[in-house]
Amino acid sequence: MATRYRITSKRIRNSYEGAGTGRRAAGWDAPEAALNAVAIPALPTLRKRSRAAVRNDPYAFSAISKRVSNLIGTGITPRSRLEDADLRATVNLLWEDWVDEADADGLTDFYGLQAMIARMVEESGECFVRLRNRRLDDGLAVPLQLQVLPPDFVPVDRNFTTRSGNVVRAGIEFNGIGKRVAYWMWQNHPGDPIAPRRGYNQLNRIPAEQVLHIFEPLEGGQLRGVPRLAPVLLRLKSLDNYDDAVLFRQEVSNLFAGFITRPARADGPPVFDPVTGLLPTQDRDGAPMVGLEPGTMQELLDGEEVVFSDPPDAGNTYVDFMRQQLMAAAVGVDLPYELLTGDMGDISDRTLRVLLNEFRRRIEQAQFGVYVFQLCRPVRNAWFDTAVLSGVLTLPDYSTRRREYLRTRWIPQGWAYIHPVQDVQGKLLEIAGGLASRSEHVLRTGYDAEQIDQENADDNARAERLGLHYTTDTGNPAEDKGDTQP
Repeated sequence: MATRYRITSKRIRNSYEGAGTGRRAAGWDAPEAALNAVAIPALPTLRKRSRAAVRNDPYAFSAISKRVSNLIGTGITPRSRLEDADLRATVNLLWEDWVDEADADGLTDFYGLQAMIARMVEESGECFVRLRNRRLDDGLAVPLQLQVLPPDFVPVDRNFTTRSGNVVRAGIEFNGIGKRVAYWMWQNHPGDPIAPRRGYNQLNRIPAEQVLHIFEPLEGGQLRGVPRLAPVLLRLKSLDNYDDAVLFRQEVSNLFAGFITRPARADGPPVFDPVTGLLPTQDRDGAPMVGLEPGTMQELLDGEEVVFSDPPDAGNTYVDFMRQQLMAAAVGVDLPYELLTGDMGDISDRTLRVLLNEFRRRIEQAQFGVYVFQLCRPVRNAWFDTAVLSGVLTLPDYSTRRREYLRTRWIPQGWAYIHPVQDVQGKLLEIAGGLASRSEHVLRTGYDAEQIDQENADDNARAERLGLHYTTDTGNPAEDKGDTQP
């Protein structure tokens, strides 16, 4: 019975080609291990190589930059859902004041921090953000700042059990029910030898409520993030080596403009340079060399001939090969080939629209599933709590109505029109047909409908006061004046 079961299981398994055990699958290394067991030991090497690729490989740099610019743009901004208009305006104004003070390092604002965090997540796989409470006398709009830390601050090789019985895996401490309760962080960046240190670079326990761990989860229970370039690092390195080899071959070949040939001489090479009339310049092997200048043709000695160099080109398959490899690299980093390389030569606007729509759907998935959920909402919640507890913001019954106050809609920067006329006309038809609201379309562009309405009202009032009439007026000047249409 056992033998029959093994034969049946083998037949069932082999019904899938990918599970076969034949010659084509003989060298297929597919370890039966969880993502954490596979990824965590490789993370230090993956990070170093990913960062080196971004620093030195133009396509790796382009991939990360293009993804960050599409993920964040000018920022993912909040829209409070409070019904009280005055209270909503007060909250929005206080938030705008705090945005410029959010960075603990003072390098950028909150939306610039979003871009910085996204770049670190894309390049290194993850990022840590510490919520740093400040004193009231520091003069901040809200006594809270954000400190962005590279993933190196939390070592992946720290695995132990604490005195309380909690388990630490890859630098993250879990309690008995598997909840993250703390992160073990170095006091200084372990890879910065010139960082100011106070003695030994010790490992500190930071409570989880003070730390945001930003990464794109690929599997349930995943502990640490994987760099975006991981699937294509080796391909990009090999492609860069190939491209450098072709370039170097062309460079060396073009160093030789021509060759002088002469009949064999019993007494060796001539004693003077036929171009300069001086003693010949010799290379390391003792062979004479002649330098040429643009626009000159030199008369040679009897029996000497000039054979001009005909260096090889890059090859007929060079362009197609590079394009195919870059297409594979673009797929590996989840980016359209045209955006990665800037090659728009063989693509129509209709095809481009299809590519961008699919790419934008994937980007929106990451925007809301990662950056809104892991970064924006926790920061907004901590901001509200700090503002209320410090007395900067007064909200009635905050402890019982906290969930109501925290309701916020996060709006990424809107996508640019692919075809401005058709896109705008399509939106107008949707609004006129009741398929979508004007507020919804405005929010998709990254702006606030209420703010646009107020600006339109102010523009119309100013134009009316000055006696100006534009074809772009959002009001109806003819009806306001009692005029009749012809």
